[in-house]
Amino acid sequence: MTTQTQQHRCYQAALNMLVRREHSRLELTKKLQQKEFSDEDITHSVSLLIEQKYQSDERFSESFIHMRFGQGKGPILIAVELKDRGIKDFDLSTYDWFDLAKEVREKKFGMNIPADYKEKAKQKRFLQSRGFNSDQINKAFLE
Repeated sequence: MTTQTQQHRCYQAALNMLVRREHSRLELTKKLQQKEFSDEDITHSVSLLIEQKYQSDERFSESFIHMRFGQGKGPILIAVELKDRGIKDFDLSTYDWFDLAKEVREKKFGMNIPADYKEKAKQKRFLQSRGFNSDQINKAFLE
């Protein structure tokens, strides 16, 4: 198969992935490598998609943050997940993480703040596992 045909197949495969959902540059590259396209074809195709504005790490990160926020995930977890996907620059400041931590706690455990130390610790560990920091967690227990 000619190089141009392979490049076209690689480009189409990447475009099909982007049609379904936003992907980071790193995600797209890894998925194309799994499909055994050459590094040269992958670099060419991804660069072309960026140039055509079909792929954007900024748009991906905004979409990803919004999705994870809606799932009740905290900023620490989201930041780790974004870095794993090759995103270094992102803005988490536009969201109210304190309010979300409280909502997540209330949804899982109810409106009442536990007086029992063990139960309170359990709820705090849960929020920590969701990616909230200690300030956000502590504020979720204020009335």
